[in-house]
Amino acid sequence: MKFFIDTANLKDIKEAHELGVLDGVTTNPSLMAKEGIKGQANVLAHYKAICEIVDGDVSAEVIATDYVGMIKEGEELVKIDPKIVVKIPMIKDGVKALKYFSDRGIRTNCTLVFSSGQALLAAKAGATYVSPFVGRLDDISQDGLLLIQDIVKIYSNYGFKTQVLAASVRHSMHLLKCAELGADVVTCPLGVITSLLKHPLTDSGLATFLNDHKKVNA
Repeated sequence: MKFFIDTANLKDIKEAHELGVLDGVTTNPSLMAKEGIKGQANVLAHYKAICEIVDGDVSAEVIATDYVGMIKEGEELVKIDPKIVVKIPMIKDGVKALKYFSDRGIRTNCTLVFSSGQALLAAKAGATYVSPFVGRLDDISQDGLLLIQDIVKIYSNYGFKTQVLAASVRHSMHLLKCAELGADVVTCPLGVITSLLKHPLTDSGLATFLNDHKKVNA
């Protein structure tokens, strides 16, 4: 499973990269706004800065919701760096854009996916990644993990190459369940990744080892 970090915060991206487990980055307009990145030129420069930190794919989202606009923005985004993956919303014109980019060898990430039917359309259109949102489905009392399971099964049935990128992953159990269900990628905040480090027996065991070392070396 690949670990992507879902942020536009350069400090968090650097920390995840230094941990040695980071495979890529996903971003969106909300995350850019959270970091105070305003204006198209500054947004593009920020994507470039992210690409200079990470070794893997960086999903950069289009703002346009019409076909022509998405194509124009996507073609501009991929000029930034070879690592850029164009992030396209799951709407009718978005599916058309996925096909356009796929036919030209430009990688895409279909975002805002909330059903297996949407995921099937994205795969048929040639999306590189499909991003089902686990946590947001949980918020409305639907099982987000069940959607991951369904998409993985459908893609396996027909040999689709589209990778399942589990998004809106909010805690360690979300992440581990996505791994158990066979998601290809998980994207989440840094804190979710580092939470995997924690276990009380690790803490108590280390404390015991250090205490015993101190005793014999006093």
